[in-house]
Amino acid sequence: MKFFWSLSLLCTLLLADGKVLYSFDFSKQPSGNAEKILKTKGFEFLLDADKLDMKLYNGRIEFSTKGQYAGIFGVRFKKPLENVGSVVIEWGVEKFPEGANWEKGNNRLAVGALIALGTEKFSSGVPFVQKAPYFFGPFIGEHEKVGKRYLGKLYKKSGRYYCVSNQKGLVTTRFDINGKFKKEFGKPTPPLVAYGFQMNTKNTTGGAKAFVKKITFYSR
Repeated sequence: MKFFWSLSLLCTLLLADGKVLYSFDFSKQPSGNAEKILKTKGFEFLLDADKLDMKLYNGRIEFSTKGQYAGIFGVRFKKPLENVGSVVIEWGVEKFPEGANWEKGNNRLAVGALIALGTEKFSSGVPFVQKAPYFFGPFIGEHEKVGKRYLGKLYKKSGRYYCVSNQKGLVTTRFDINGKFKKEFGKPTPPLVAYGFQMNTKNTTGGAKAFVKKITFYSR
């Protein structure tokens, strides 16, 4: 009996997250206009974010669109977070955009995270599109293979996307930033410089609806 208790404890310790480096809980924010409230918390809103009908409601941030838009909202850290290990996200999809399918080359999504690492910048691969650092993009997709790594249309040298779930409703995602960076790029994981969430319904129909409750970054 003592052996199995010790084994159970060892497994718990091996699977435990490290120290919390940063956490943002959307459920703790007052209900109302998301852009107005979150700008006071350091969030930036890019591209078509103003077209995504964002609101803080029901203990989460909700965003949706009936059109074809691509919007991003997130935080750039004034001081990068060192020793990042993993991230845990509580989020979900209520409606997937029709036609989004990374398996067939239509790289659109109802919700995805963007996790930017380091200050070294890499070409997008096409002229007139600005350079960007290493990044990971875990996302919830309807038709993609869970756990599979995908490349985007741009930033093939520095960006990696992963489908983490196919289901609707609340999902808790644990994403191993440090482990995946070492596997993909073969070098130590740089500091976390920014994170965000995106919705992209271009080249799809029917619109999309998604939400995020909380995001937490842990040390190694």
